[in-house]
Amino acid sequence: MKSSFSISDLAGEFDVTTRTIRFYEEKGLLNPQRDGTRRIYSPADRTKLRLILRGKRLGLSLDESAEIILMYGTPGNNRRQLETLISKIHEKRVELKRQQSDLRLMLKELADAEEKCRKALKGRLNGEGTL
Repeated sequence: MKSSFSISDLAGEFDVTTRTIRFYEEKGLLNPQRDGTRRIYSPADRTKLRLILRGKRLGLSLDESAEIILMYGTPGNNRRQLETLISKIHEKRVELKRQQSDLRLMLKELADAEEKCRKALKGRLNGEGTL
């Protein structure tokens, strides 16, 4: 494995823009070394970027991801980090299940409204009344 990465290395590997990486740097989540104006990212920065993007895919906010990432590399084991991640995953799952239920209800309401509209149109075409 490489011992350092350029911003374009990371952008290409993770399919993000260099602006995205600089944004995470501005937020204090990535801390590259500098060689003049050139950024040099460490394997730890690469891992942090991977975790940020994974958190994003899981639906975590940047602050939630940052909380977990900042625990990365703390002395001892990573029990606290894993417990926090499990808690965030549980919260996200509960939220998604609620949204799933809301979506099912909305789809049913839309189907019912569509059916009423179709019946009204059919009745109107047959001269049976108005909407």
